[in-house]
Amino acid sequence: MCSARADLEAGSTATQHATIAAMLLDRLGDEHPGLRTREHTWSWDGVVRESAARARLATDLREPGPFHIGVLLENVPDFVFWLGGAALAGATIVGINPTRRGDDLAAEIRHVDLQLIVTDDAGREQLVALDVLPEHRILSIDSDAYRNAVADRRPDTADTGLEDAGVVAAEVEAESLFLLLFTSGTTGASKAVRCSQGRLARLAYANSAKYGHVREDVDYCCMPLFHGNALMALWAPALANGATVCLTPKFTASGFLPDVRFYGATFFTYVGKALGYLMATPERPGDRDTTLVRGFGTEASPEDKAEFVRRFGAELFEGYGSSEGAGSVVRDPAAPPGALGRPANENIAIVDPETLTDKAPARLDEHGRVLNPDDAIGEMVDKAGASRFEGYYKNESAVADRIRHGWYWTGDLGYVDQQGFLYFAGRKGDWIRVDGENTSALDIEHILRRHPGVVATGVFGVPDPRSGDQVMAAIEVADVDAFDPVAFADFLAVQPDLGTKSAPRLLRVSASLPVTGSNKVLKRTLQQQRWRTEDAVFRWVGRGSPQYALMSEGDRDALDAEFARFGRTRLLGT
Repeated sequence: MCSARADLEAGSTATQHATIAAMLLDRLGDEHPGLRTREHTWSWDGVVRESAARARLATDLREPGPFHIGVLLENVPDFVFWLGGAALAGATIVGINPTRRGDDLAAEIRHVDLQLIVTDDAGREQLVALDVLPEHRILSIDSDAYRNAVADRRPDTADTGLEDAGVVAAEVEAESLFLLLFTSGTTGASKAVRCSQGRLARLAYANSAKYGHVREDVDYCCMPLFHGNALMALWAPALANGATVCLTPKFTASGFLPDVRFYGATFFTYVGKALGYLMATPERPGDRDTTLVRGFGTEASPEDKAEFVRRFGAELFEGYGSSEGAGSVVRDPAAPPGALGRPANENIAIVDPETLTDKAPARLDEHGRVLNPDDAIGEMVDKAGASRFEGYYKNESAVADRIRHGWYWTGDLGYVDQQGFLYFAGRKGDWIRVDGENTSALDIEHILRRHPGVVATGVFGVPDPRSGDQVMAAIEVADVDAFDPVAFADFLAVQPDLGTKSAPRLLRVSASLPVTGSNKVLKRTLQQQRWRTEDAVFRWVGRGSPQYALMSEGDRDALDAEFARFGRTRLLGT
């Protein structure tokens, strides 16, 4: 007996279902609004029936091999219906990042063994050119053939026995692979994270309790549905509670408030850069005049969060998690600015990767800067988390890197202060060693974001021509021509928590930094490009307080020549 049927026979009033399929079937007959766009509204009953039509279509088109279905779409209703359809059919959804192109996109698609891809006409044209699947295996939601195929399989409104009609696959269980989520790959190559129906169902209920989701919520989905942020923190909890999901094709800062007001939204999710874009829009007297109650996101600067609360009057829950794992932190209203909360249990620890010993508590100065970084900052681990990590698809070496000594290693840096609060200190690749001292790229980014002209930033290490590394920062500004390097240097000089080794020696100024499909700054691209970019790059000159001079092409050549003079050209990767 499949888990969906077993759950329903046990009763649905207070049941926490074991599968996404069972959660969907619990919504059959529910006339509360389940999905909205600016043009259409579907009840939850309608969402389930649209999902059932896709489940039947997928089953009819199924071929031997992994039942993996790619979705290359923005946030449109068909994406939601295919999520539901895959859950009912026992298939796996692979969200394809629409910002990926060419060989990288083709390699990701081939890696995950797709047998169908659902896209639109523009996406189909792109995919056909890449020759990743036979053309008849690429379905365009814009075509009459697709619309007719869905219509032919849509259950009649009188059909209440969807399981008996063969919509729900008999093999659907909590362990059924439901999602392959590509990591954002901000500092390294993307990997396809495995997520079962059971894991997403558990997260749906846990996040509902943790962040106060209720049936009356109107959830504004402006983060991409191919990413864990929207799926785990918004779509799945809405399914659990029967709240309303409202779609916008993609996040835009200018469209945020109009959409919130149109839908009467109470909740939304974000990432740090998106919040930065939003806070860069002009403030208006009626900004607080909305229905927003709260939002959830990651990696926003403390200044942006405080400014959002002041300007819009809604509470923000800053969380910590990843596509691979969650549940490391519990909220605490007494947490100081910048803290994530407290470790969820005694197994969440900050350890030295070499000695496997716990790091010392962090001592903070009045600005929140860590005074003993070498002793306090280490990698976050869950000493009991190995069994909950579901792995990567066809990447055993990456799995082995995550599971060592029986522990789950997050790949993230952190520290715990003397009061027991946990802080995120960046990815492992965000730790820069300058003149024998470690400095946190994340801390520098938070400082740079205080500047009113900076929309987004990425800080990373680049080789120094003589020894070690030096700090380079890339900032995105609204008007590159109006950027004043002298004023920016003066701003840095008065920041009390910017250490002498932390001020960027190289500064890239851009109108549009490269980002992932989930709006995270793509640091690995920035790091590869270094000062070899069409954007303006400034270099620290002189001693004492930083002063920035614009680098000419000759200056960039001269910097490259320094590496040759000191035998370090190999570090440039050219």
